[in-house]
Amino acid sequence: MQAIALPGLVNPHDLTADRQFSMNLARGMEVLRAFTAVDPVLGNREISDRTGLPKPTVSRLTYTLTLLGYLSRVEGLQKYRLGSGVLSLGYPLLANMRMRQIARPFMEQVARETGCTVNLGMRDRTNVVYVDTCRVDQGNIYQPDIGSTRPLLSTSMGRALVLSAPPAERTAILNHLKLEDPKRYALDKPVLDADQKAFAARGWCHSRGDWRKEVHAVGAPIRVPPREEPMALNCTLSAYRLGKDTLERDVAPRLMDAIRQIEVACGIQ
Repeated sequence: MQAIALPGLVNPHDLTADRQFSMNLARGMEVLRAFTAVDPVLGNREISDRTGLPKPTVSRLTYTLTLLGYLSRVEGLQKYRLGSGVLSLGYPLLANMRMRQIARPFMEQVARETGCTVNLGMRDRTNVVYVDTCRVDQGNIYQPDIGSTRPLLSTSMGRALVLSAPPAERTAILNHLKLEDPKRYALDKPVLDADQKAFAARGWCHSRGDWRKEVHAVGAPIRVPPREEPMALNCTLSAYRLGKDTLERDVAPRLMDAIRQIEVACGIQ
């Protein structure tokens, strides 16, 4: 089956002949994406190393992005951090995401009943990005937050999004992952294959510490109205709190029931 191009999975270097594509804008966005929670402060050389862009190009982009408020210069270090303009860009998306408002009370109920941390997420390139979270399990040292990301194939939520995608989209995502990081893909593929068989039977995926050994999770997709981005819900629990078949026996049924109620609330029968 021929793969299709999906937003976030295109390589800008493959679009140099596309007259509609703004390479300068794409490079500016790559500069912004170079900053992470682990490395929030970067210099031009570090940004150049991370993006593959020439240092003179990076210097022009960081200068421009600073003047526009998307970067802030760290005095004395000749480095930058993300500016408030980046946060302002994300707020209208979150504020108008109807699924967040609908799902929130059901997420809170599952969290109360199970003691799990419950998260709502969607795909961002080759990651899952959280758009809402009920952080209950204080034993989870990797407490998620809105806007934080997790690897797509290493998580129950990510695999649920991949496995529930239309076949052509799934092929495009998996092909991109395979080319982007062959070693990581080779490690994740057996878990994906195992989950694919189980997902067909039960409708949810199970992470047994695949991303971080201290965190186990179950995740499932949510059917969304037309023209809305695919989403999924997961429940995470610290490994030391796990009893025998806790996630499979107690948590997964509550997760699936919450998803059915969310879908009904969205008008999906």
